[in-house]
Amino acid sequence: MSQLIHYTNCPACGAEGLKPILTAKDYTVSSELFVIVECTACTLRFTQDVPNIDSIGPYYKSENYISHTNTSKGFINSLYQSVRKRTLKQKRKLIEKTTGLKTGNFLDVGSGTGAFASEMKQAGWQITGLEPDDDARKVAVQINNVDLNNINLFYDLPENSFDAITMWHVLEHVHDLQGYITKLKSILKENGKLFIAVPNYTSKDAAIYQEHWAAYDVPRHLYHFSPQSMKILIEKHGMRIEQYKPMWYDSFYVSMLSSKYKNARLSDRQGKSNLFASFFNGLRSNSKALGNVQRCSSVIYIIGK
Repeated sequence: MSQLIHYTNCPACGAEGLKPILTAKDYTVSSELFVIVECTACTLRFTQDVPNIDSIGPYYKSENYISHTNTSKGFINSLYQSVRKRTLKQKRKLIEKTTGLKTGNFLDVGSGTGAFASEMKQAGWQITGLEPDDDARKVAVQINNVDLNNINLFYDLPENSFDAITMWHVLEHVHDLQGYITKLKSILKENGKLFIAVPNYTSKDAAIYQEHWAAYDVPRHLYHFSPQSMKILIEKHGMRIEQYKPMWYDSFYVSMLSSKYKNARLSDRQGKSNLFASFFNGLRSNSKALGNVQRCSSVIYIIGK
């Protein structure tokens, strides 16, 4: 039986002012409903009554969970794979430009099937990749020729070790939020940079799709960040956000999935995506973010000590 976590204080800032915002459905695995709550102080949203770290594993076991299976099944997953190949190099160049380094010690937390760790390895970086899922680590060896470590190694990593640390859509999955940020700061070199990418519920696509917004991804996504809540969390740990970078493709991918969920029927849990409408909504979302990156569907936060 799942052991559930019920928050009475905000997991980011500790405030007690919490209000239910909406109820979202797990479209990927269980079809269960979960309440999403917002902190009135820092604006973090989080999923209430989530399975704890020992019982959430079954919610990741689906062939549709692309970061763990590397699947190209279906149009949306195929499109995701195509776009990911293009963005791997962009992410590497962002790291090299921001750190001013062409090689160095690199940590990727939540590596999935190892695509980005492989990109950095081929570019000459000394890589450490961490991934909790056994099956994903096997795929990483088979497909991307990288040997990832179990995530349990994270708290044993030595201080001041890494020039760059990345968490691509990972922090929203981490049960020990405060402990992770503390550890990330300690293992980052003095001039190192931390790159955290997470969905942004203040984006236009989130407003359009509401409870069907795919980036809520309950219960796997424990937290739903706004730029304000991320800033408060990071500054609480004595670090600072130096830059905000957009992830323009995410609005289209998330809109397609959201359209699929919105159109789901009882006889067809996954529904069908309205490709034209979802592309248009992704475009609308990006247009709102052109003058303000902090409105983007997903945001990369570049963080320093």
